[in-house]
Amino acid sequence: MGMESLALIENWPVPTAAAAVVRADGSVLGSHGPTEHRFPLASVTKPLAAYAALVAYEEGAVELDEPAGPEGSTVRHLLAHTSGLAFDEHRVTSAPGTRRLYSNAGFEVLGDHIAKATEIPFADYLRQAVFEPLGMKNSSLEGSPAKDGVSTVADLVRFAAEVQAPRLLDPRTVAEAMTVQYPGTKGVLPGYGHQNPNDWGLGFEIRDHKSPHWTGGSSSPRTFGHFGQSGTFLWVDPAAGVACVALTDRAFGPWAAEVWPPFTDAVLAEL
Repeated sequence: MGMESLALIENWPVPTAAAAVVRADGSVLGSHGPTEHRFPLASVTKPLAAYAALVAYEEGAVELDEPAGPEGSTVRHLLAHTSGLAFDEHRVTSAPGTRRLYSNAGFEVLGDHIAKATEIPFADYLRQAVFEPLGMKNSSLEGSPAKDGVSTVADLVRFAAEVQAPRLLDPRTVAEAMTVQYPGTKGVLPGYGHQNPNDWGLGFEIRDHKSPHWTGGSSSPRTFGHFGQSGTFLWVDPAAGVACVALTDRAFGPWAAEVWPPFTDAVLAEL
């Protein structure tokens, strides 16, 4: 239904793909492929986990600037990938706030921290705080809050509408999440090499002027979102007033770096 540009996923070298574009009011401008098919999200799990962390913050269970993780690190550092924890190991490689070290370990520490604070296992908390209120009935966290989410395009469209017009959170909290934390911090964007600066919000990557990048050449600098190693992405472009979700079942690689940006440009051009 809807947008012709979404049919470009038919040409992607993947077994299965689905995509959709949604406005802030929840109206789906177009979708293509099996939108109810459950895909492993890989790191597209992180924005969902971050949203649950922000619910915990608004509920008063945690503070963004309370200690969490390594010495000197806070909840905010963990959300913004500046805690100093290594990529996939629970070891410290730099002082908090000094480098953007993209860290699965950091999100696992964050999940544990919230589980302790709320006395609810993090997967259950995510379900109660985000999935159930948004009607994301086919979404679940099957392990690590960094990378083990499973969801559908239909469910993620609900989340993408929420992020554009928040109901679960104060809009000011979401504005903070899409604002650069620790500006000027450099680091590696996985799959795309060193970026200076490597801008990040709270659980959301911010496009700004990164090059190369997984979004489009016409994506506004305010675009934010996440991609996953399972061949998945979700971006929100506030300048265009839409969000786009694309899920596949082929691991991220050169194929994705090749087809994703022109796909995004085609979606934005069609608007």
